[in-house]
Amino acid sequence: MGILDLFKRKPEVIEDLDLSWLQADMHSHLIPGIDDGSKSMEESLDLVRRLSQYGLRKIITTPHIMSEYYRNTPEIIKMGLEDLRKAVKNEGIEIEIDAAAEYYMDEIFLEKVKAGEELLTFGDSYILVETGFINRPQMLLEIFFHLEMAGYKPVFAHPERYQYLVADKDLLQDLIDRNIIFQINLLSLTGFYSKQVKDFAETLLEKANVRFFGTDCHNSRYLDMLETLPKSKTFEKIRHSEWLNTSL
Repeated sequence: MGILDLFKRKPEVIEDLDLSWLQADMHSHLIPGIDDGSKSMEESLDLVRRLSQYGLRKIITTPHIMSEYYRNTPEIIKMGLEDLRKAVKNEGIEIEIDAAAEYYMDEIFLEKVKAGEELLTFGDSYILVETGFINRPQMLLEIFFHLEMAGYKPVFAHPERYQYLVADKDLLQDLIDRNIIFQINLLSLTGFYSKQVKDFAETLLEKANVRFFGTDCHNSRYLDMLETLPKSKTFEKIRHSEWLNTSL
């Protein structure tokens, strides 16, 4: 062996990403032009095609509804869904497409809940909700309470990314005690967001009521990184466990 051979490394082999065990992705941003996700129908079709090739049978895409930034309504989302469905069918992509929404938890959202306005849900009355990443909303627990009183099953989107939740162990325990359903982004397990997010995601898998996984796909960069998921030490464990995605 020559001295140069010592510095040669064999290329790392990563197995192809298989998400057939998950069956359905319930968090993504694939309706073009209505939030910070896909910008065009061409981009949406490319993303849907790739997700289909991972073995998913269904996508429930979830555009943001945020009072200050993305003022989407059920009507806007439903119209976008129909356009996406038609385009997917015309392309011959074999996958089911549905839509719900990712609701930002603020005063305006709470008023919608209290007023009984139409809210987009998926599966068995599940509703996907999120907060800002830095500061805890003062009305967080109040909103969860009113959602449950209204008959919804709130699903807390990507809690592993909330810095306030990492820092506030009492709040985390309160959410665990209340049996709030958590949804973790698969990308978090790859280190896509940060090592801290990755570590906290793994902690939540052990401690919290994590029942859903989502891709939270916004663009091709997300899927490029998602394809490294088989390298994650937790991948083998999660793909042999049961998740509510399979019931959707």
